[in-house]
Amino acid sequence: MYHSGLVAVRLTISDEGISLIKRYEGYKTTPYRCPAGLYTVGYGHVIGNGLQLPDEWNRTFSLGEIDELLRTDLARFERGVLHYCTVYLTQSQFDSLVSFSFNLGLGVLQRSTLRQKLNRGDYDGASKEFLKYTRAGGKVLKGLVRRRQAEYNLFNRHSP
Repeated sequence: MYHSGLVAVRLTISDEGISLIKRYEGYKTTPYRCPAGLYTVGYGHVIGNGLQLPDEWNRTFSLGEIDELLRTDLARFERGVLHYCTVYLTQSQFDSLVSFSFNLGLGVLQRSTLRQKLNRGDYDGASKEFLKYTRAGGKVLKGLVRRRQAEYNLFNRHSP
């Protein structure tokens, strides 16, 4: 939450931010193992702890169910970004941080140099940190390189 004049504003991810996530996550209607080896369905929804696939999840999901899982997941990441990032954020910066956190987890955001630089007001330095998170399973993935570049570009669209 940030204060705009006398009005407190609670950011939520925009349609553009959701589109970015959907574009890079892709979706699957049946459970699969993501590049990090976790059981996942839809737009990157990790099933339970990701290590086991419960029988009730071993099925085909509708697009409506997948969108609902995404909406539920995004609410948690929105709250996490607002909690960990204590400086003013534009909508595009917020969207890029939610995408980053959705992909890597809030723990990565919490421990990141990106967050430390951002909370010190070093927006430029923080934005460059996006480009360092391109590995999964110890390997640089082209999809992660493209995603981090898209998040970097979005973050820098309207810097304060």
